[in-house]
Amino acid sequence: MQYDKIAKSYKAQSVQTASPGKLVLMLFDGYLRFTASAKKSFEIEDFTKKNEGINNNLIRAQNIVTELQSSLDMSVPGDLPGTLYRLYDYVLHNLQQSNLKKDPKPIDDADKVISELREAWAEMLTQNPENPQQQLPSTGSEPGSFSLRA
Repeated sequence: MQYDKIAKSYKAQSVQTASPGKLVLMLFDGYLRFTASAKKSFEIEDFTKKNEGINNNLIRAQNIVTELQSSLDMSVPGDLPGTLYRLYDYVLHNLQQSNLKKDPKPIDDADKVISELREAWAEMLTQNPENPQQQLPSTGSEPGSFSLRA
C-alpha cells in the first residue's frame, strides 16, 4: 500500500518537473502503454471485461493523441504542423475503428505511426539533452517548426 503511494508521488513529481520536450515523450509512452493494454484485452474471455478493457484503454490513447494534436501550433510556416495534424487524425481514426469493430489490426497501424514519431522525438532530445527547447524555435518563425505551447 505504501509503495503505491510513493510510486504515484514519484510519477506526479516527474511530470511536474519534466521539460516540455520530455512531456511529449511521456505522452507517446503513455499512448503506447494504453494501446498495449487494449491489445491484451482482446484476449480476455469474459465478454464484458474484454470490451471494457478495449474501450477504456483506447479512449485513454485517443485522449493522448487529441492532446498532442491540440498542442500543435498551426500558425507556424512549413509543412510539419499540417503533416503531424493529419498523422494524428489517421491515428485517431484507426483507434476509433478498432474500438467500433473490436478489431486489433487498426491499433497496429496506429502504433506504427506513433512509434516512429516517438523514436524521432527521442532522437531530437538526445541530440540536445541539456536544453531541448533550443531544437524548437521559440518564435516559431522557421519553416517546418512547431511550438509546444498549448
